[in-house]
Amino acid sequence: MFYYIYSALTNAVKGHIALFAAQIVYALNYSIAKGLMPDFIGPLALVFLRITGACILFWVLSLFVKTQKVEKADMIKMLWLALFGVVINQVFFIWGLSLTHPINSAIIMVSNPIMVFIFTLFILKERITILKISGLTLAIAGALILLFFKGNFDFGSETIAGDVMTLINSASWAIFVVLVKPIIQKYNTVTAMRWMFLFGSIYIMPIGLSDTLNTNWHLFTSHAIFATCFVVIATTFFAFLLNIYGLQSLSPSTVSMYIYLQPFLASIFAIIMGEDKLTAIKIFSGILIICGLYLVNKKTKKLNYD
Repeated sequence: MFYYIYSALTNAVKGHIALFAAQIVYALNYSIAKGLMPDFIGPLALVFLRITGACILFWVLSLFVKTQKVEKADMIKMLWLALFGVVINQVFFIWGLSLTHPINSAIIMVSNPIMVFIFTLFILKERITILKISGLTLAIAGALILLFFKGNFDFGSETIAGDVMTLINSASWAIFVVLVKPIIQKYNTVTAMRWMFLFGSIYIMPIGLSDTLNTNWHLFTSHAIFATCFVVIATTFFAFLLNIYGLQSLSPSTVSMYIYLQPFLASIFAIIMGEDKLTAIKIFSGILIICGLYLVNKKTKKLNYD
């Protein structure tokens, strides 16, 4: 029955479902992966595992899913896209996170949809509308209110390196989301991802292999093993799969806007697990974020003057 209901949905609705599911994974990741670095594994080793692990999973998946032959010109584009969307994005996020506070990273990542909005304006010539600007503003306000009321953030000299790295990650992901759109409209998700993660694995080899080999694996607890597997399988493989699937039918601006759901969903999960309390601020922030997403996706009616 579920299959028939899902088949009846439009591609846009399926895209929204995929993006929402990806945000659930990202929100869970904050709690599950907390404490992995630096006690158990270094940032470069973790990135190495994420990229190579996801690469293996995408190639295994390609054995069961029909893939397409990639043209030479597009293969070269994927080489560059892998640099921005797989390597720079993940290296600077994970490394940056290890050098700053998680709350700092969350606040800086609020810049990502803004960057995507600007890039789509110049690269894809996407039309600016009052609804999109209003939606972006509401979502930014909701996310920042939620994050600032959490407290414990501090932009200072001791976190500057990590903060700058997180900002580079945000810009790199924004470039990737905008430039990958034509590729994933031409090729299916698995075809694009298996090649980009293969190229990413080649890039990360000289950067993270040494740290991975020098990791003290015997010190890993059962929680650390589970958290590492979750980061590789769920946060990287499934989340990338869902994001790219959503991007096939939705605009880069819409895909990037979903990032504002992460702090809200993370708070919801913390409340469910008894680690946080529901407050009026959290409810108000959630309403702003959801309204912002709605406005960005709302189609403007064309006026007929005939």
